[in-house]
Amino acid sequence: QVQLVESGGGLVQAGGSLRLSCAASGRTFSSYNMGWFRQAPGKEREFVAVITWTAGSSYYADSVKGRFTISRDNARNTVYLQMNNLKPDDTAVYYCAATTAFYSGTYSLKSEYKYWGQGTQVTVSS
Repeated sequence: QVQLVESGGGLVQAGGSLRLSCAASGRTFSSYNMGWFRQAPGKEREFVAVITWTAGSSYYADSVKGRFTISRDNARNTVYLQMNNLKPDDTAVYYCAATTAFYSGTYSLKSEYKYWGQGTQVTVSS
């Protein structure tokens, strides 16, 4: 069982930066693939980024590539999402998610993740 708690959301102007954190409970954090998703009002929850447990490889949605960076600190049981050059379209509730394996081989699918946090609101003003 893994519990995830996000923090770091807030209101920022376009072009600004935020760093989201996701603290995980449990002693096996290092064996989990950790992802970030987001959901804007009236839209489906969408994949943002993932970092694997095996080699620490990271993958991003095209919409955030070059602006967002995902990282993890296994000693602190925490995964981060550094968001730079934020745009109004980045406004959403951001969710942290965890899974031990991608059974379909597709890391961007919501259904691949077993554990979810409650989310943190990010609002980018123009």
